[in-house]
Amino acid sequence: MIKFSTGGLTRRGLLKTTATAALLGAAKTAFPTGAFAQSTGPETTKAVLGFIALTDSAPLIVAKEKGLFDKYGMTEVDVVKQASWGTTRDNLVLGSAGAGIDGAHILTPMPYLISTGKVTQNNQPLPMAILARLNLDAQAISVGGAYADLKVGLDASALKQAFAKKKAEGAAAKVAMTFPGGTHDLWLRYWLAAGGIDPDSDVETIVVPPPQMVANMKVGTMDCFCVGEPWNEQLVNQKIGYTAVNTAEIWNEHPEKSFAMRADWVEKNPRAARALTMAIQEAAQWCDDMANKEELAKIVGKRSWFNVPPKDIVDRLKGEYDYGNGKLVEDSPHFMKFWRNHASYPFQSHDSWFLTENIRWGKFAPDTDIKALVAKVNREDIWRDAAKELGVSDIPTSTSRGIEKFFDGKVFDPADPQAYLKSLSISRVA
Repeated sequence: MIKFSTGGLTRRGLLKTTATAALLGAAKTAFPTGAFAQSTGPETTKAVLGFIALTDSAPLIVAKEKGLFDKYGMTEVDVVKQASWGTTRDNLVLGSAGAGIDGAHILTPMPYLISTGKVTQNNQPLPMAILARLNLDAQAISVGGAYADLKVGLDASALKQAFAKKKAEGAAAKVAMTFPGGTHDLWLRYWLAAGGIDPDSDVETIVVPPPQMVANMKVGTMDCFCVGEPWNEQLVNQKIGYTAVNTAEIWNEHPEKSFAMRADWVEKNPRAARALTMAIQEAAQWCDDMANKEELAKIVGKRSWFNVPPKDIVDRLKGEYDYGNGKLVEDSPHFMKFWRNHASYPFQSHDSWFLTENIRWGKFAPDTDIKALVAKVNREDIWRDAAKELGVSDIPTSTSRGIEKFFDGKVFDPADPQAYLKSLSISRVA
């Protein structure tokens, strides 16, 4: 296992340190090929996992490319590209027995929406289990070149008048996200609402799969979008628009994607679920090492994975941000985190915020028992067991990260979601 203690080092300091080489050498010998300390192996060696072409799917891809699934006894794991989050949902419902998938790189709120039947055909619930978080931070909200003069940033109110003018002329501004109730939907809504723009009445919110965002912006289908990388960086490189805000500027060290499985698969194969989680934990550590960013960009950029030039991936992976509007940040603290700062641990308090925001926008009823639903879907116990087996020493002592603060001064206390809801000026909750 690769252990990191970044301390006060900057990103550039991490790149320069000579300790990295020693860490990698130790990692190669820590677990000989095929080593797995469990008394009995996994119940099955097979699993089909889905991913979307987004940089935060990297731990699944690296676990496959580097043979880490094999290392922990899961020798027949397929990692299969999905066209959209809707396709991911549909294939999870099918399961591998129905030519679908058993688990996936997924938007963190989706397992809750699927488990409760909010987004499935005929509202049929499919119980899901979140086994790990895949990353923190580094999504973005991008704006079309037509709004370059407004220099839109963290404050979305700069768009309010322009969007009102479009609506008055009979063509409401279109803002795109990737799945209703998903993380990108919630970041976009939070940002717009904080700027006095109602995402349900002042603009038209549309769904576009991540890999299609740039092409749609190019032909003028939308005015702004929220999506993960590498699509925001590609937009800037193609000079089609600019990044208004990195989502970590809205909520620093926010949770993003998760690794989730069908709950029936986990119940039937608990040791296999732990083995998959171990492989993904080790892959997350590899992805998090700054010395590996160039190689990581080349791996995920391959035709078989993203089919994207590494140059559209690597800079933001390293924290080098060209916003495309003259703003350059060479050593951003808001780069994507895969392992450090407990990025991989699925804090239950984080899931509580997603549910609370989806109550805000009408996806869940106001009387939803948040605590009970999180306890059912969030399997942080599996993460802990896997981490202990892997030899991780820095395991969180609490399932809550405590009170979270947002850029507009709002705070979320997972012990009192109602207080948070009452503090919000634009909400569907009466």
